[in-house]
Amino acid sequence: MKKVILSLVVLISTSVIFHSKAQTQKIDSCDFFDTVVNNHDQIFQLSCIPSAVEMILKYYKAVDFDFYDLQNAWKNKSDGSFRDFDNKELYGFTFSQKFVLPRDETFPIDSLFQTIENELKSARKVIISLPGEAGWHMFIICKQTPDGEFVSYSKLGNHTLILRNTKEIVKKSNGTEIMTYSIPNRLL
Repeated sequence: MKKVILSLVVLISTSVIFHSKAQTQKIDSCDFFDTVVNNHDQIFQLSCIPSAVEMILKYYKAVDFDFYDLQNAWKNKSDGSFRDFDNKELYGFTFSQKFVLPRDETFPIDSLFQTIENELKSARKVIISLPGEAGWHMFIICKQTPDGEFVSYSKLGNHTLILRNTKEIVKKSNGTEIMTYSIPNRLL
């Protein structure tokens, strides 16, 4: 009986150590779609901003996959924007709104694209606001293709949205805002 109890204690201790170690590591970027996006929902029609932030937090395992606190607090807030998360720290991540500029012919699109490329090269995703049929929707840019285009993912309810022409959409819109984030030191 003592051997069985000792074995259980060792097994549980090993599981706890492994689990806590896994909690401080991000998911491999090639699994972002399968692991994060496919296991996440946008639970309110207008909660795409907090939904995107939740996906980032889930990517780094800062929160569990059943975490929807940001969307539940936001609900269908109709006057929300990236400003609501600008310089806000959540679970050690600080989010920053960027390119809050008029969307016109003077918008610095090349600078926007370079900023996104730099974030991706630093192994960080970028939250981006893109126009859609019913207004603006938030996506997460996860990678750049060999031809230079950005691939973006989002959720609308439990439906997964994938864009492979993000740059083209931004150019047609004369620019857009993005949100970046800093990674807590414990994850670096």
